[in-house]
Amino acid sequence: LAPASASASHRTGSLHLTKECSQYHGQAGGVCTITTSNLKIIKPGSRVIYLKAASTTGLDTNIVLDTGHGNKAFGHVVLDFATGTGTVRLNGGTGKFEDFHARAAVSFIAGVDWAWNGRYHFTEDD
Repeated sequence: LAPASASASHRTGSLHLTKECSQYHGQAGGVCTITTSNLKIIKPGSRVIYLKAASTTGLDTNIVLDTGHGNKAFGHVVLDFATGTGTVRLNGGTGKFEDFHARAAVSFIAGVDWAWNGRYHFTEDD
């Protein structure tokens, strides 16, 4: 039983990352860059691409987390600019993210920096 538990611990866990958004100006196709991450598959320098423009009050759009080499996670973010908080969900993708799922709280840090803190898991093979 110990090996199965050890294996399962690598398939689920906490997600903590920060990103800087100096290149994001509220337009569709805008990008933020990951600066820190506790997951090896999401390295600093990875990009979050926002597919829809922001409104004056917030953001409600699909996103692509692109870590390079054909590895992309697809998801959705909802963000309230007044509170600086929101949620992000990632559900599958390509390459290493094919079976990846995550849900995290989005929070404003300072300046152009934001954090995602939550949980992730990989769906198990049949």
